[in-house]
Amino acid sequence: MTTASRATLPATPTIPATGPLNIGQAAAQSGVSAKMIRHYESLGLLPAVHRTDAGYRQYGDKQIHTLRFIRRARTLGFSMLEIAELLKLWQNQQRASADVKRIAQAHVADLDQRIAEMEAMRQTLAQLADCCAGDSRPDCPILSGLAE
Repeated sequence: MTTASRATLPATPTIPATGPLNIGQAAAQSGVSAKMIRHYESLGLLPAVHRTDAGYRQYGDKQIHTLRFIRRARTLGFSMLEIAELLKLWQNQQRASADVKRIAQAHVADLDQRIAEMEAMRQTLAQLADCCAGDSRPDCPILSGLAE
């Protein structure tokens, strides 16, 4: 894959975590909002973390790395189900790369299908817009096309 064809991923702060971090610090370190961290925990993508006696979550380097993995996967458009499967494979040192490739290729095929559908929608809408005079008359091919 060429550099030009790669998706641009948002920059992630590279400051290494030193000791337990609260959820705000974990959010800053990972590039994932505190709300989404809680959501990922509720889905089981991020295992429950240690809590202080006062109930505050504490995150370490491993959790920050996992959150970054999830964020990057989301940036590439993987579903939560796909991310869960990718996380299991990532954490399994005995995994077969063929399993990871299968998920990636299925996702590429899904993206190709969605792109084709969006191109068809764009073409139809552009044709309807080209047919519309866009003046003060009530006749509108766009609305007529939508009513079909």
